[in-house]
Amino acid sequence: MAREFTLVPQAVARVDTHLRRIVTDLPVPESLPLLEKLYEFEPRAMRGQPPVVWDRAEGFQVYDAWGNQWIDWSSGVLIANAGHGRREIAEAIAAQARSQMLMSFSFANQPRARLVEKLVSILPDPLKKVFLFSVGSEAVECAIKLCRSWGVKNGGRSKHVIVTYNNAFHGRTMGAQQAGGIPELKSWIVNLDPGFVQVPFPDGFRTPNTSFETFENGLRERGIEPQNVAGVMLETYQGGSAAFAPVPYMQALRQWCTGHKALLVCDEIQAGFGRTGTLWGFEQYGIVPDLAVFGKGISGSLPLSAVAGRADVLDAYPPLSMTSSHAGNPVCCAAALASIDLVLQENLADRARVTGALLHQKLSAMASRFPQIGKVAGKGLVAGLSCVKPGTTEPNSDLAFDVVQRAMEKGVLMFAPVGFGMATVKISPPLVITEEAITESVGVLEEAFGESV
Repeated sequence: MAREFTLVPQAVARVDTHLRRIVTDLPVPESLPLLEKLYEFEPRAMRGQPPVVWDRAEGFQVYDAWGNQWIDWSSGVLIANAGHGRREIAEAIAAQARSQMLMSFSFANQPRARLVEKLVSILPDPLKKVFLFSVGSEAVECAIKLCRSWGVKNGGRSKHVIVTYNNAFHGRTMGAQQAGGIPELKSWIVNLDPGFVQVPFPDGFRTPNTSFETFENGLRERGIEPQNVAGVMLETYQGGSAAFAPVPYMQALRQWCTGHKALLVCDEIQAGFGRTGTLWGFEQYGIVPDLAVFGKGISGSLPLSAVAGRADVLDAYPPLSMTSSHAGNPVCCAAALASIDLVLQENLADRARVTGALLHQKLSAMASRFPQIGKVAGKGLVAGLSCVKPGTTEPNSDLAFDVVQRAMEKGVLMFAPVGFGMATVKISPPLVITEEAITESVGVLEEAFGESV
């Protein structure tokens, strides 16, 4: 069960640096009426993040209305890749809204046409068609549907199995949660579809064996014949832990999918648009999937997602048989075009690679001083610190929660611990963060760990 942050204001040490400022008790006493209103009128499931009431956000910093200022290590859950509050994105949204063309269902509109053309122009072959949606879960559902349709069409009704990974997270709709690998999140479904199976993710930590044999053995143990696999879907890196698979494993998986006529799907919802130090996370492996799923950083702001893929796969359904009320919303598309331009023009993927190298260097040095950090995972400007009980791989969720709370009180903002056992401290700042801010915020993180242990 996830812990909840207290709404009882606590006295905390005052902070005043160039980048951070904490000048009140936390949570801010004056913020309680708003927080309590949310508690009253929203379900309990909406609680769980540190009790900070955002007033504005700029670049890599978040501000409240009472004088506090944080270095943001969340990117608003990996959305603000190009930075918070970018004038270019805000102006694109405002201009489209002023045009009074706020929606068009699946009727054509200019921003939608420009966006799909833009995405195809920067994606590698054979990802040459794009289907726009509103949120990541919706795009994942589309990818699942396309995999099964493709499998049945090319191998008969027995070729319907979707293979995913333990500890994976693909969204909160029914299909996305069946594809996920966290049992607690899908216990509500009760009657699970036997055509979704999970195999171990080769993270080299909780799955020490990272050879491709773990995939083939996993299928055998679950009684799955390779010819019955319609698709293999995985997060380009596992969102909960920031763990990447080894390059040889992924290249072997690419070959396996091709050989067995199964579609390979990379869920890039967290990894795309420069986050890992390359424009697309799958570039880290030297492969191209058959389908790629995008969201979060695609617009830097408004709800938008996409499935990109081979034309022969995406064209499987006739007109009007796969639609979405808000797919390709013109205001969201305008935001995405502006955000993508910023990512490309400011070379934010390369910036994430360079700044990320500093981040990982400092995190590794810090981890060497704390046996409670079992593994530092990630690439570019995403990292995960797996908190464990020393000498084991047993998750220590209390430690992770405490570190996030203490960091918030010191002026570094992260989202609540996620992943295996809710024991990962996740780091994912906007890609515009400076080296100065990385150095300062890692210092804060080290203080938080030191106090927590």
